[in-house]
Amino acid sequence: MGISSKGAHVKYHFLIPAAVVATVFSSALYSAGTLDWQRLHEEADAMSVAEAEGKTLKEPFLIEDLYKLGLVYLNAHKDSEAGEVFKRGLERMPGSFEFRWGLAEVSRRQHKLDESEPVLEELVENYPGFAPAYISLAYVRYTRMDFTGCVSLAYQVLEMGRDNVDTSNYTRAYLLVAGGRGMLAHYGGPISKLANGRAVLPFLKKAEKLQPDSPAVLFGLGSFYFLAPGIAGGNRVKARVYLERAVAGDPLFADAYVRLAQVYKAEGELKKYDECIARVRQIDPQNALLLDMESSACKFICISLER
Repeated sequence: MGISSKGAHVKYHFLIPAAVVATVFSSALYSAGTLDWQRLHEEADAMSVAEAEGKTLKEPFLIEDLYKLGLVYLNAHKDSEAGEVFKRGLERMPGSFEFRWGLAEVSRRQHKLDESEPVLEELVENYPGFAPAYISLAYVRYTRMDFTGCVSLAYQVLEMGRDNVDTSNYTRAYLLVAGGRGMLAHYGGPISKLANGRAVLPFLKKAEKLQPDSPAVLFGLGSFYFLAPGIAGGNRVKARVYLERAVAGDPLFADAYVRLAQVYKAEGELKKYDECIARVRQIDPQNALLLDMESSACKFICISLER
């Protein structure tokens, strides 16, 4: 299976008196407190880069706007810019678990798993309602082929409840369960193939219900239809449609280009295959799916059965 990447059962925020706000706006350090991260993630998902940047061009500005800018940069695959923003946030709000998560997520996206993993583990342990850390760590577990650990973390996010997690991270939790269980089915015996394999599509459909046009959801569905055996619902035509929609919706989505390239290769469209692979090398030359395929290791499954 393929999965990819973009809430709390405890809300970590409080009302800030006007006098304190004035001090904060003058760029003083935030010495305590946390952000209403669930709301900020929802708001960031609806913002453009230009809009987010505009809110932080001049002092004074809200620390919340700085956090949202980092999130918007992540959504736009501007990972280096996001990292600089999260560093600025930590300077203003030392020890903030939200900004620390942001830096760890940037490191994860830059394939620095040894750097991001311990930070994410500490955040999950100490801030049990902070869903983004669970999601980021679940992606690390998946990349390290710890599919059981990936699924466990994603289930914990779902158990937080829909009302306590932002939409995108709740959707990602469904996708991670689907992707992780798909890999457990692939590597498992007959019982695992039956139990885990049957669970994949229902979780993908739950994600689709929340965000039907999300490139991550389209990627998940496309990967399922490409990699699943025909008897389990595999359908290369559907796979192509979903994956082409994924890259159309997010032209910088490296994972989706790799899977789409595999579809094209399976269909004998080698020119399109080469174009997709060239695009991935341009976007993310260290992409895990690309390296897995080019090395012929195929840990994450390289090609579907003929259908």
